[in-house]
Amino acid sequence: MAKYANPPQAPPLFTGTKESIVADANALSDKTRSLLDKLVADIKPDDVKAATFDAVLRPQIEDENLGALSARILGFYQYVSGDNALRDASTEAEKIMDEFGIECSMREDVFKLVDAVYKTSGLGASKEKNKDRLIDEGLAKSAGLDAVESALLLERERKSYITNGLGLPAGEKRDRFKEIKKRLSQIAIAFQKNLNEENGNIWFTKEELDGVPQDVLDTLEKGTGDNEGKLRLSFKYPDLFPTLKFAKNPETRKKLFIDNENKCNQNVPLFKEAILLRDEKARLLGYPDHASFRIEDKMAKSPKTVLDFLGDLKTRLAPGGVKEINHLLELKKKDHEARGIPFDGNYYLWDHRYYDRLMVEEEYKIDENAIAEYFPLKSTVAGMLKIFEQLFGLVFVELNAEDRQRLSSSGKGEDIAWHEDVTIFSVWDDEAEGGDFVGYLYLDLHPRPGKYGHAANFNLQPGFTKPDGSRHYPATALVCNFSKPTATKPSLLKHDEVVTLFHELGHGIHDLAGRTRYARFHGTSTVRDFVEAPSQMLENWCWTPAQLKSLSSHYQAGNPIPDDLIEKLVATKHVNAALFNLRQLHFGLFDMTVHSPKTHAELEELNVSKLYNDLRAELSGIKGPEAQGEPSTWGNGQATFGHLIGGYDAGYYGYLSSQVYSTDMFYTVFKANPMDGVQGRRYRHTVLERGGSQDEMLTLEQFLGRKPSSEAFYKELGLDK
Repeated sequence: MAKYANPPQAPPLFTGTKESIVADANALSDKTRSLLDKLVADIKPDDVKAATFDAVLRPQIEDENLGALSARILGFYQYVSGDNALRDASTEAEKIMDEFGIECSMREDVFKLVDAVYKTSGLGASKEKNKDRLIDEGLAKSAGLDAVESALLLERERKSYITNGLGLPAGEKRDRFKEIKKRLSQIAIAFQKNLNEENGNIWFTKEELDGVPQDVLDTLEKGTGDNEGKLRLSFKYPDLFPTLKFAKNPETRKKLFIDNENKCNQNVPLFKEAILLRDEKARLLGYPDHASFRIEDKMAKSPKTVLDFLGDLKTRLAPGGVKEINHLLELKKKDHEARGIPFDGNYYLWDHRYYDRLMVEEEYKIDENAIAEYFPLKSTVAGMLKIFEQLFGLVFVELNAEDRQRLSSSGKGEDIAWHEDVTIFSVWDDEAEGGDFVGYLYLDLHPRPGKYGHAANFNLQPGFTKPDGSRHYPATALVCNFSKPTATKPSLLKHDEVVTLFHELGHGIHDLAGRTRYARFHGTSTVRDFVEAPSQMLENWCWTPAQLKSLSSHYQAGNPIPDDLIEKLVATKHVNAALFNLRQLHFGLFDMTVHSPKTHAELEELNVSKLYNDLRAELSGIKGPEAQGEPSTWGNGQATFGHLIGGYDAGYYGYLSSQVYSTDMFYTVFKANPMDGVQGRRYRHTVLERGGSQDEMLTLEQFLGRKPSSEAFYKELGLDK
């Protein structure tokens, strides 16, 4: 491993202070502003010889590439820092950079230069002649550009100015548009901060938590004073999910479920304001609604395509949902009768995780806690990395204390990570792939106060080609919330957590594999209705027997999971799958409904919480407190739904539509042999390397050898006609 001891590029440093984080955000903005001022001073739009891609766009993209190296880290502290002052500074820095981005996007003088380059290149005229033609090498060359990526950048850069308000006449409308953009940025930052800082809890007695595994109870804070004899349950995943799955008392589950839906009610008015402002902004630009504006440049292209897909899925899923609920309702009835609990004939939202788990245990003879004993976090991560090594030709080398000291600026090692829990790997190509350095992978896997509460991949530094032709290598981080080790047991992953971890690692590999020229197209920087497909495809490896065995190692005995247990586990893959997908359909249709009202007045009158709850009940058939006489505004789930504020607005359908692409890729290329290294490397170079540097549909067609099909998706769900 000596070959891998000296990465050619040091890892990023995390030395920010509350003063430096804000100062650096201002300095980045000032540097870019000076560059733009110089460009418009030196080049005139009507000077055809001067207004070229190399003169106008290349300096901007090189500035953007370099700026991303610190900008993303400045905004990252708010999600992971244990220091509240640093989180606040990071939030402020993001606000500064967002507002500066809005200022840049509405600079008419710079737009005139970009527009001049676009017109001179003839790219627009070429596309107009071939309306259905995606930007390919021929089109790029005919426009006098060096690559597809440069042509795509020019086209999107020009359009972004128009959709950022410069298509509006100067004056009142344009000023209002800018005002809206700034306010939306502020809302997004405040909304996410409220979620990150959320620290609510419920105190339950041990009797109320009867059934919850002792491992979970052992991690809970014990009460004093008024809470003497009680345990503090937070809304963080390691507390929330096991309690909803195992607490025998339905009133405990009900209270926890409802309180969790209301844990961030300060976000309710922010959500409503955001959807109103988005609608107003879209209408200012001449779009009928926000969904039309957002989907235009995605793979779906139009809201009709999305709604047709979701409508077809609803029709296919609905009968299965009814069947699954009836089955679960019978299970609930027997359980209530056996325990002498009144049964009112209803299946509630707080029942589902409990009876879904009970059904798997009783009918498939699977105990998820027993399964978890075979998936201790550390060895499971090691097993996952081995799969990626074999499949994609990568090598992962964990940095030990000595490595971290050597690579840090202080020589002490603590400044190359943001918390002591963080594990760092240097990543390399294997010998067959050339043995070159690839980048850095960070794992931050346990919950702590103030930390991002879900599971996500964050690009810390993108990869790109430097002006001298050499590479800047990426750094990427997995931020998750798996249970912490106890004095007697390591962190053990339930199978659904194994799937989550593999999914997020998939995003990390997408980031590491990126080989684009420009940072803005690197790795996972694709359109939102494709970005989940690579990671969703990799989830299949968590359901194939050989790979499950390779990932497993009993935390005490060290033996792999037995074949009979694997067989039972694989048999549960699509248990209650209709209800699972109807839940995703609820999110997708709610998103489309709030972002495509017929009129702005209709949106103003909309009771968002009522819509959220009514739509869920209608689609899933699972009842909420309204079935017990509560108003249908009992909960505010949309206020906890960070995706719709953080970039998935009019895009959540992508989780379902990208399943079409991911299942097609797996069935076509990997199902017969998931560990085919030849196909794995082809996938790495054809799909992952390209990121968003060409139209994603073209990437898919190149990998599949044909246009994508939904046949495998519906077959996998048992819904094929």
